[in-house]
Amino acid sequence: MGHDFTHRADLDEEMDSLATYPEYRRCLHDLDSVSRIVLAHRPTLAFLDDVAADHAGPLRILDVACGDGSMLRRIAGWARRRKLAVELTGVDLNPWAIQAAREFRQPTPPIDYVASNVFDYQPPVKPDVILSAHFTHHLPESDVVRFLAWMESTARLGWFVNDLHRHPNPYRLFGLLGRIAPWHPVILSDGLISIRRAFTMEDWQRMACEAAIPECTIAEQFPARVTVASIQPRR
Repeated sequence: MGHDFTHRADLDEEMDSLATYPEYRRCLHDLDSVSRIVLAHRPTLAFLDDVAADHAGPLRILDVACGDGSMLRRIAGWARRRKLAVELTGVDLNPWAIQAAREFRQPTPPIDYVASNVFDYQPPVKPDVILSAHFTHHLPESDVVRFLAWMESTARLGWFVNDLHRHPNPYRLFGLLGRIAPWHPVILSDGLISIRRAFTMEDWQRMACEAAIPECTIAEQFPARVTVASIQPRR
């Protein structure tokens, strides 16, 4: 392997530069497959369980870098099971991601999708909860700090970051999965780069401090990810 995981890799990922929409959509499909295998949705749904336990009433939930909406569709199912009223919105910089999301049949409750840079996005009403999954490793560290501060000032009840962990073990695990899974070559390449671009627990502690986050919980999650959570106390 021979890679240094002490520092983030300064490497570009290929997916957002794909030339055709069908190829991009196939990569989104394969990303969903990866997420299912590594149980990416579980920490996010567990966080929402905690929010719902502390705060009664409808929840406005914003998913940043929503991709094809796979996480939001899972959240819609979670809300149905709990008989909880929610308003779901997904925002993504890539118009192809939003196009792919809109091609899925609308669940109940429905999902609103917006093509926008998150830093340009102005929610018509402040969301109660802001979520992101597999997003922050795409950003320079200064923008992650900015994103944390934006979530802290924008979310009424709390926010949650769910991303990869820069560590040799997930790198090896993904490499092994890639040998047997029929994923697009870009997903195989970008997945390894994403792990090398991700952050460690210590990185998150430093960035939360730089963003002046008064209190948050940073935790390792099985398998191979780090989460950062902030929930406002019960009112």
